[in-house]
Amino acid sequence: MKKKWSSLFYLVIVAGLGFAIYWIAKQGSALQTPTLTAQQLQNEKVPGSSSFLVFTDSLKHGLTDPLAVLLLQIIIIIATARLFGYLFKKIRQPAVIGEIVAGIILGPSILGLLFPQINLFLFPEASLATLNFLSHIGLILFMFIIGMELDLKMIMKQAYSAVIMSHAGIIIPFTLGMGIAYFIYAEFAPPGISFLSFALFMGITMSITAFPVLARILKERGLTKTNLGITALTCAAADDLTAWCVLAAVIALVKSGSSVSAFYTMGFALAYLVIMFTLIRPALQRLEDLYKNRETKRTAIIALLFLLLIVSSYITSVIGINALFGAFIAGVIMPSSFSFRKIVVDKIEDVSLILLLPLFFVVTGLKTQIGLLNQAHLWITFGWLLLVAVGGKLGGISIAAKVVGKTGKTVYLLVC
Repeated sequence: MKKKWSSLFYLVIVAGLGFAIYWIAKQGSALQTPTLTAQQLQNEKVPGSSSFLVFTDSLKHGLTDPLAVLLLQIIIIIATARLFGYLFKKIRQPAVIGEIVAGIILGPSILGLLFPQINLFLFPEASLATLNFLSHIGLILFMFIIGMELDLKMIMKQAYSAVIMSHAGIIIPFTLGMGIAYFIYAEFAPPGISFLSFALFMGITMSITAFPVLARILKERGLTKTNLGITALTCAAADDLTAWCVLAAVIALVKSGSSVSAFYTMGFALAYLVIMFTLIRPALQRLEDLYKNRETKRTAIIALLFLLLIVSSYITSVIGINALFGAFIAGVIMPSSFSFRKIVVDKIEDVSLILLLPLFFVVTGLKTQIGLLNQAHLWITFGWLLLVAVGGKLGGISIAAKVVGKTGKTVYLLVC
């Protein structure tokens, strides 16, 4: 009986209000100007053609809508990244390298060269900034996960040797980079750039470590919780922090002729680390007890952790250190309980690794334009730069690793 009354109510309400809508529309038409009414009647004479034009216009607008473009890009990128990641795993190479290659293929180097209109439709210039920002969010979450998987006690044990190896892996390629700048300055330096500025930038370019790539390789191979993986990540973190401080000094020197302002960056970075490890970390340990004992407070606590992650990334970005370093440190200082870390990691790992992280490495490939190397001497110069970058890094870390008693596997991972 109740179902019949519900059906009757539904019919009455739909029919009654439908009639009311029709009546309002009819009465409102009388308020139109005669010109508008005549135009409406003219359009109604060819309803099929007019409706189709409206549909096609709506379709064109939908295809070029920024959100639709972004969603299509994500679909293409994830599908291509998964394919090339799978293929590279088959040849015993890291999936991250396949994702970078996927970006090169989707970018101006391959797709843009063979099918420029398709490339322009899929990746218009105006959309790349949004895609780039979204990819960095995924990378920030990933570095947070990597930090959470590390044992802080093991990091402290490796800190001394890590600093020695990472700094050796900076100073040697940095010096070689400045050396090669002497030979290519006349041809490749932009107008108005002094040799010192050019040489310093070449040095920092040769000495930087690809921290996210290294972390991704370690994650794929299941090495983040091993002594080898922790050593490599600790060295990379020390390298990253040092390199960004050096870059701040180089930028200050180029802009003002003095690198004194870089000491402010170093001072703020040191203060940031002290606050994170001496104040925030003990507070988070107490937060862990609250998480265990208060079931209703868990959502608020997780929200607080995400806020801490974002604030940490923001602070390091503002003071001149990469935001990824802030995300990594935020993960390192998380409460040491395995169950607590596992719960947090499980909440964000799949979204980060499967959905957002491939965007970063593919976008890196999208920015690559191999076609710019269109002359033989450019390829020769590229070869020398590659030799200096790899040889300097490998040589510097190999020497330091021998001194501190590390194995060849650590050297390989650090060179990455």
